[in-house]
Amino acid sequence: MPMKCVILDRDGVINFDSEQFIKTPEEWRPIPGSLEAIARLNQAGFRVVVASNQSGVGRGLFDMATLNAIHAKMHRQVAQAGGRIDAVFFCPHAADSRCACRKPRPGLFLEIGSRLHVDLKAVYAVGDGLRDVEAALAVGAQPMLVRTGKGRRTLESGQLPAGVRVYDDLSQAVQAIIDATA
Repeated sequence: MPMKCVILDRDGVINFDSEQFIKTPEEWRPIPGSLEAIARLNQAGFRVVVASNQSGVGRGLFDMATLNAIHAKMHRQVAQAGGRIDAVFFCPHAADSRCACRKPRPGLFLEIGSRLHVDLKAVYAVGDGLRDVEAALAVGAQPMLVRTGKGRRTLESGQLPAGVRVYDDLSQAVQAIIDATA
């Protein structure tokens, strides 16, 4: 049986986002219900992977040690809620770089598919921005938008491709994934 996998954006989906970037572990605060939602995915047999643009590294706002400390806090808090994140993939490049990994380019998703040997067409991808949706669509994954983070702004932009399912938050999106695959 193929591995079940869900790809989550980080800022605005799992934790509260900030226009000034999440630059310290102290600034990383989970959105209510998101950590428990990850645990529910794990209990339903899904591997959970994070794919996140982290241009703050490329802009020099924080270093890799700080990013690792932020992710260590995220892993700890998810574990305390009874869940786990199997891997974190991120693009450290600044927004103006020509890298292949910065969403909406599909590089992070392709890397996840290759490293975890997962068929991306069978993957749900939950994000709060148009670039998350576009990266998922580029690899044939099933995009979902949450209204947390930049999600409401993304919806109001009128640019969301037809057929993308929209949920209030990660908890609601996770319930839809579990219901669809039960």
